[in-house]
Amino acid sequence: MTLTAQMGRVDTQPLAAFTPQLNSSQLRSAVEKAIPPAACRHLLGGRRLTGMKTTSSTCVRRLIACVSVAFCVAALSTPVTAVEDDSKELTLITHNVWYGFTKKPEPRYREWRAWMSSQAPDVVCLQELNGYTPEKLAADAASWGHPHSALLKEDGFPTGITSRLPIEDVRRVREGFHHGLLRCRIAGIWLFVIHFHPSNYAHRITEAGLLADEIAALPALEGQLTPKIVLAGDFNGFSPIDKPTYDADPLLEPFFTRLDAKNPQARNLNNGRLDYGGVEAILAQGFVDIVADHRGDRPFVGTFPTPLVADEDHGTDRRLDYIFVSPNLKETVSRALILRDDTTEMLSDHIPVMATLRLPNR
Repeated sequence: MTLTAQMGRVDTQPLAAFTPQLNSSQLRSAVEKAIPPAACRHLLGGRRLTGMKTTSSTCVRRLIACVSVAFCVAALSTPVTAVEDDSKELTLITHNVWYGFTKKPEPRYREWRAWMSSQAPDVVCLQELNGYTPEKLAADAASWGHPHSALLKEDGFPTGITSRLPIEDVRRVREGFHHGLLRCRIAGIWLFVIHFHPSNYAHRITEAGLLADEIAALPALEGQLTPKIVLAGDFNGFSPIDKPTYDADPLLEPFFTRLDAKNPQARNLNNGRLDYGGVEAILAQGFVDIVADHRGDRPFVGTFPTPLVADEDHGTDRRLDYIFVSPNLKETVSRALILRDDTTEMLSDHIPVMATLRLPNR
């Protein structure tokens, strides 16, 4: 099929008025830069542009057609650069990736990056980025199309965040938090990446109080009477909303009894019972557990442990990973779910959680 057949009839009228302002040399140069020489030769009846000393009316018309085709091809083939914050929705994923892929690294790490790319999230909140540097996190982010990232720290169990949209007002807090607290602002929303204490219920309650202090100190944003906030991460605690599930589990409290007996520093249980204080403190601040809010009649799904770590005793299924939103964002949430399937069960010891919400007007 010929080029003209592929493109259809070319309308030369838009360029007709412009053509007299170009001499033949300028026109040749413009065409040579615009489309390949072979295509030009086709439109010029087999002749080359190079060496043409004069331009007949027929050639001019053909050259106009050539330039028109070039503009059409360029318009169709040039990728459109989207404005970074013009999306009406924001999809967020939070995931604890288990020791920064230092355990059972491959093919887990490669498959996790491919999976994250396939989800096409706008924001990713991560926990347990052990061994990560800002450069390594940036490289991961780039693999799923995020040009922006921030890492809490480079020691211990870091948290991090990546984003399609610009990350602003980054704050890193180490004091008082077992793993630290990472805060930033994206598209008018304040995001806190959470990783609370893994084995001390009292410390989790303290961390929830420190988080409330951080929230109270948020700088005011123009046009927002109250801040729009998302808390996402591994809260390592139990929600009172899930209490009926845990009350029906005869194995969970004995599991934690054994853990506390092995480690004198651990306080998983409060007087021999599960403690809900850490998450209760978050709910008492008015935050909405959006996975529970969107669960409806669907059965309980936990986020820890997974079959990836079935060779170790981690107890029975429980929900430790959450996304909470401030009340002024509740109605913007269109979906919130735990992404548990055969694939995600082998990516980490935790299951990722996803939410989609409409971006606020700023």
